[in-house]
Amino acid sequence: MHQSSYALMGQFFDAYIRPRGSVPLKILDVGSQDINGSYSTLCTATETGPILVYQGLDMAPGKNVDIVVTNLYEWFDVQDESYDFVISGQALEHVQYPWSTMREITRVLKPGGLCCIIVSSAGPVHRYPLDCYRFYRDGMIALANWAGLEVVKAWTDENPSPMYTDSSPLWKDSILIARKP
Repeated sequence: MHQSSYALMGQFFDAYIRPRGSVPLKILDVGSQDINGSYSTLCTATETGPILVYQGLDMAPGKNVDIVVTNLYEWFDVQDESYDFVISGQALEHVQYPWSTMREITRVLKPGGLCCIIVSSAGPVHRYPLDCYRFYRDGMIALANWAGLEVVKAWTDENPSPMYTDSSPLWKDSILIARKP
């Protein structure tokens, strides 16, 4: 994952999770596996924030994975309405049917729960194991609507800050923050 994606997820944490104070919260990270040894999660920021139960979900066992699913479109091991927050950084563009995965995100969110989905809107092909899509703001809104979520904010960062020293400017992240009614 690139620096701009970490920064955006940190902004989500500061704006929506940290203000909840010491209320115990559950968070699910979809596509959580540490592929290249540099993955950092919101879990590392909880020492000064609210009490979180963090769980990572992915298709294969590995570092940062607590729940392994065999089907991205039916998470049999995850109960309905069991998470306050669902996050996903740079994973949905690798899913063949992202609308079905978004329905699962809606299913596992508690009423009033929030999701933060960050995906690429640009950049070169990067298969792991597939590279299916690039998303813009309108596509993120369409996914939220399809899944029955209320859009809180959606945008595409078409001009990432030049302060990033990695490949961040290539990816031009699209971000969706949405709430389960």
